Order: sequence, then structure tokens, then C-alpha cells
Amino acid sequence: MEEHSSAAPHILALTFPAEGHIKPMFNLTKLLSQKGHRITFVNTRHNHNRLLQFTDLPSFHTQFPNFNFATVNDGVPDGHPPNDFSVMVSPASRSKVALEFRELLSSLVEKRCLWGPPSCMIVDGMMSTIAMDAAEEFGIPVLTFRTYSATCTWVTIHISKVIREEAVDMQDPEDIDKVLSSIPGLENLLRDRDLPSVFRLKPGSNGLEFYIKETLAMTRASGLILNTFDQLEAPIITMLSTIFPKVYTIGPLHTLIKTQITNNSSSSLHLRKEDKICITWLNHQKEKSVLYVSFGTVVKLSHEQLLEFWHGLVNSMKPFLWVMRRDLINREGIMENINVPIELELGTKERGLLVDWAPQEEVLAHPSVGGFLTHCGWNSILECIVEGVPMLCWPLMADQTVNNRCVSEQWGIGIDIDGTYDRLVIENMVKNVLENQIEGLKRSVDEIAKKARDSIKETGSSYHNIEKMIEDIMSMKIRKKY
Repeated sequence: MEEHSSAAPHILALTFPAEGHIKPMFNLTKLLSQKGHRITFVNTRHNHNRLLQFTDLPSFHTQFPNFNFATVNDGVPDGHPPNDFSVMVSPASRSKVALEFRELLSSLVEKRCLWGPPSCMIVDGMMSTIAMDAAEEFGIPVLTFRTYSATCTWVTIHISKVIREEAVDMQDPEDIDKVLSSIPGLENLLRDRDLPSVFRLKPGSNGLEFYIKETLAMTRASGLILNTFDQLEAPIITMLSTIFPKVYTIGPLHTLIKTQITNNSSSSLHLRKEDKICITWLNHQKEKSVLYVSFGTVVKLSHEQLLEFWHGLVNSMKPFLWVMRRDLINREGIMENINVPIELELGTKERGLLVDWAPQEEVLAHPSVGGFLTHCGWNSILECIVEGVPMLCWPLMADQTVNNRCVSEQWGIGIDIDGTYDRLVIENMVKNVLENQIEGLKRSVDEIAKKARDSIKETGSSYHNIEKMIEDIMSMKIRKKY
């Protein structure tokens, strides 16, 4: 089979099956589709079914006719909860997904689909072992899209080095505050407690081996895409360029896409039903008076933690909007099982609003929102940065601890709650943030918000980098004839 040639590149995108990864990949490929690329977006069947349920795909395809969806198995056997991370990262599951993905790629290449074989693959960094061997077999160039910050990407690249050189005892209160010295460029920033949760796993465990293998495979890509901007993480971005042939910083992606796609809100991806009543509620609140609370899509709280946060919020006497997922509680996850004291119910009715899920970008952009109690997921941080909203940080897992340290210590745009969930601490911190009593916080938030917005202007770094990435994709050639 001869090489396929076309003025419009065909890009295959493979995302990791977690909402925080799917959203930025969808935004990136939607932007590329808008600029004339043909997209095959590969998702797991479970998540694609959720997308079908909550996204208006007919309207989406009207606006993006050259955007197709394909699916693979997530490797989770029947009887297990869908998107069970502990099962998904096992060697058996990964092998199953890799085999199915290779078959999909082979069908696109050998059966000569309408668009021809992919001229490039954009692969989530946590799917590198799934994609890289198949891509190299068929001679297809790969760009890896790491949906972490540049800093956390740099940290994960040094997993093996940290484990080898640092004696980390996460059970020792003194040890967890020890400053790390083995990650170049971050010697005076991170403590043991700030390492991603995967570092705490036992050597040889599926989770730790998964991260090590994915990170190693990721470095074989032709380039690295990051949802960040140069003025936020310049020194680390420079160091990453010593490992990857090219580094494209194109964030904040959710804002960049709004400047380049008309009717973007009508073509957004949804994996949950959003409760729009919260916007009406916010319209009746005073400017910068509301604390928005969300722990993302994965984090779970104990019953005790939930009640302490609840007491702290209500006792602060400040209005709050809390995303209370039905699976937020770390047990059966059924809201009706929570026995909330009646005085707290009354306090919530007076000053607070609970919703199952919220349109977060719209919430953070609302004039009434003055602060965000967050788990420090990277998407949430970028959305906060753009809107100039200060953060109260309560990280638990994955990249959240690194993000928290950057937000609170390096960039000065948020406050680290330091792992506590004591009601008095929460009450005081909420008051301090909403009443602008923390010195320098507002100034730092405003300065970085301006830099973020400047980066996506026509003269900005992210705008330039997305154009350079597209130019490089256009020049990519399949390195094998069929």
C-alpha cells in the first residue's frame, strides 16, 4: 500500500479513561478539527456511552463534520466498577487494551479508511505503552499529551531516581516534611509529602510499575504537548526540552479554544449532567462573596471529613456553592445515608447551595465567586488561574499534591490547608480568603491571571505554540509503506 497523501492530516487521538484527561484531549482535538484536521477520537466504550448520554453529538457533528469517534475496551473485567484504576493499570488489563488498540489502528491503516491512515497520533502520556509499539510498527509519528502540569510531568520523570536516592517514610511525621533534593530545579520546593501518591506505593506494585513504564514509554514520542503556559512554568519547560525533541505549551487550553471556536459552549463535551440552577443562585449573591467547593470527579471524603468541612463552611457565615457528587462519600456513596445535623441543613438553606454537578468554568467566571476550595486537579487550577480566583487547597492524590505546592508556595495564588479538615481552620481560612485578608494573595492572583490571558492572544506564547504544532503535524510523514 502506498503512502496516503492529503492536504488535511488525519490525527488519531487516544485518551486515558478519566474525566480530567478526556476533557483537555477533547478540547485539543476539537481545536485541531476547527483548523481543518481530520480527527479519530479513541475513547473507552464506557466513557463513550456517557458522552452519548450527556453530549449533543448530532449538533457537534454538524459543527465538526470531520470528527469521528472510535472505542476500545478499558480492560476492566465484568463485575468490577467501570474505570476501576487499580484494575486498569494491571498488566493483564493493559495487554488487553493494547491488543484491541493495535487492531483498531491496523484497520485504519490496512483497510484504507476514507481519510487514509493516521498521519500522526496524539496520545495521553498515561497511554504510552498502549500506543507506542503499535505506532512504531506502522511508522506513525506520536506526540504525547501529558495532562499534568509541566512541574508534575518533570517530577514523574524522576520517579525511579527519587525512589533510589530518597528514603521516604510517609508514616513518619518528621520524614514527610523533609525537603527533597533529587529532582533538578525543584530542590527547595517539594517535600516528601508533596510527592504524587504513586510514590507511596510498594516497589513492584501495579500502580508504581504502571507509572514508571508509562513515563519511560512517553519519552519515545516525537514531541510533548502540555496544557500550561510559558510564563507560569518556564524553567521546568526548558528542562523538559532536554528530554523531548519538541515541547508545545498550549494552555490554558479551555480558554484558547474559546477565542478560536464560535459556539464553543454548544459543542462542549459532557460526561455528567450539569445543574444550571447554581448560576441562577449565584446571580443573587454579592460580588466576590461566594466560596465554590468541588473535589473533582474522583476524590472521596469520609463522613467525618464531610461534616467538618460542612461545619466550617456554615460557621464562616459566608455563602457557598458545593458540588456534592452522589459518590463523594468514601463508603456506599449514597447521599441519603448521611445523617446531617438539622442545624446544618438550616444553615445550608440560608447561605449555601448543594448541586450534583456544576458547569465549573461558568461558575468560576461568575462575578459572585470569590474563592475556590479545591482538590487541586490541574484542569481546576487552570480554570481558576484564568478567572483570577484564589484557592484553598486540599489535595489528596495523583498530581494534586505537587500542584498544591506550586499554587501555595511557588506562585502564591492559593493557600494550603495542609491536610487538615478541622472545622475551625476551615472557617477561618474561608473568611480570610473571601475578606481578602491574606497579604499578597490578590496581587499574585491578578498578575498570573493576566499572564494566562496574554498567552492565548495572537502575540502570546500559547497561540504561537499551537500554530507551530500544527505546522509540524502538517509536515509529518508516515515512515513506512504498506
